[in-house]
Amino acid sequence: MENNYYSPVQILENNIKAGINKANMGLLKMILLGMFAGMFIAIGAEGSNLAAHNLTGVGVARTLTGVIFPIGLMMLVVTGGELFTGNCMLTMALADHKIKALQMIKNWVVVYFSNMLGAILTAACVYASGQYDYSDGALGAFTIKVAMGKADIDISKAIFSGILCNILVCIAVLMSSAAKDLIGKLFGAFFPILIFVISGFEHCVANMYYIPAGIIASGNSKYLDKACELYGYTSAQISDTLTVGGFVHNLLPVTLGNIIGGGIVVSLGLYAAHLVLDKKEK
Repeated sequence: MENNYYSPVQILENNIKAGINKANMGLLKMILLGMFAGMFIAIGAEGSNLAAHNLTGVGVARTLTGVIFPIGLMMLVVTGGELFTGNCMLTMALADHKIKALQMIKNWVVVYFSNMLGAILTAACVYASGQYDYSDGALGAFTIKVAMGKADIDISKAIFSGILCNILVCIAVLMSSAAKDLIGKLFGAFFPILIFVISGFEHCVANMYYIPAGIIASGNSKYLDKACELYGYTSAQISDTLTVGGFVHNLLPVTLGNIIGGGIVVSLGLYAAHLVLDKKEK
C-alpha cells in the first residue's frame, strides 16, 4: 500500500522543485499570490485578535490565539499563495545550484512587499468594517496594545524571536508538503504554527498586519482613549510609538531573524543532513 506522505528526502527534493518554480514565476503572478498570502495571514491575525481581546488570562488568550491564527497558513497552503517567510527556504534550491542568487533575491523582495501590501489593505478593510467597535471599542484598544508591544520591541529579542518563529513556520510548510491528502496538509500546517503563536514569536508578515492595524486604530479617538483607559498608556506614548519608524524598528530585525531561522537553520540544516551528508555516507 502506498504511503500517503513523503519521506524527509522526498520532502526536500519537492521543496527544491517548488523553489525552481517560485524563482522563475512571472512578476504579475508573484505579486498577486504575494498579496493573497499577506491577506490570508492578516485574516488569521485579525481573527485571533478578536477572539482574545477580552480575555484576561494570558495562557488561555494565547492558546485561543494559537488555535485561530494558523487558519491563515491553511488557506495559503490550499490556494498556493507566496509567503516571504516560507520562501526563505529558496536557499535550499540555491545551495543545490538549481537557481541563482539574483532570482532568489528578486523573489524575496517582490513577495515581501506584496505580502505587506496585502496585509495593510486587509488592515484598512477591517477598520472600515467597524470590527474594532466590538466591546465598546475594546477590540480597537487591544489592536493598539498588540501593535505597541511589537513596535517597541528590543532589537536583539526581535531577532531571536524571529529566528524561532520561522523555524516553526518553515517546519509547518514542510510538514504540510509532506502530506498527499488535504487533511494531512492542514494538520501539518496547524501544529507548528500553534506553538509559534502561543510562544509569542515574531513573524514579519503577521506584523505587517498587527502594526499598521494598530496605527490605523490609534487614529480613532474612541480606540485611543479606550487603550489609555484599559492599558495605562498616554496618548503621547501611543503617538510616539505607533509610527512608520516603529513599524520599521520591528520589521528589520524580525525579518533578519526570519531569514536566519527559515533560510539557514531549517533550509540549509535539513539540506545538509538529508541531501549532502546522506550521499557522503553512502
